[in-house]
Amino acid sequence: MEYTLAFDVYGTLIDTSGILKSLTRLTGETAKDFMDTWRNKQLEYAFRRGLMNSYVDFSECTSHALNYSCLVYNIPLKPTEKESLLQEYSTLPAFEDVTIGLEKLKAAGHHLFAFSNGSKKTVSQLLQNSKILNYFKDVVSVADVETFKPNPAVYTYFNTHTNSTKTNSWLISSNPFDVIGAISYGMRSAWVKRSENSVFDPWGIDPTLVISSIAELDNQL
Repeated sequence: MEYTLAFDVYGTLIDTSGILKSLTRLTGETAKDFMDTWRNKQLEYAFRRGLMNSYVDFSECTSHALNYSCLVYNIPLKPTEKESLLQEYSTLPAFEDVTIGLEKLKAAGHHLFAFSNGSKKTVSQLLQNSKILNYFKDVVSVADVETFKPNPAVYTYFNTHTNSTKTNSWLISSNPFDVIGAISYGMRSAWVKRSENSVFDPWGIDPTLVISSIAELDNQL
């Protein structure tokens, strides 16, 4: 059976830890903690914006989270250094398993879409730079709905935009909140467990599938 597949981007296809080398140069031994705080706050700010009905582009959440991290770790980065880090977010690498996994899924006849909190322009550039944009029929952004995952409105929009239904579409994500959001809405969802230490939120809502790489997905659909 052919499915419509919605791929989360940051952390699922694209390795956000690709920023670590630059952070190490700028922040030293605090780089890993700084990176984790930045990423967690980026998501938290998107959640809070969604609840407040106070939408801004996801890049602003990223920028505000970077400023927060600088305050937490007392690292006064220069404006040019912050801008360099933010620009690097558009050139982060794809995980090693992504290309072969997307190739298999596309060859099997599935309809592949990137589905992100980021703007269509930003995500398209990111996927182009990582040489995987050509695998997708389109980039679907929550910006058109002006809210963020896991609001059910964004999953509804995905189905409408891609002319798909809940029953023939899957959400593929490494982010448990995204998986839970999609399943609660009525889609099926595969959780990409990218680390043995990753923990899925114990809400009693389980992923339809658990995989460790995109390359495993074709054999399990």
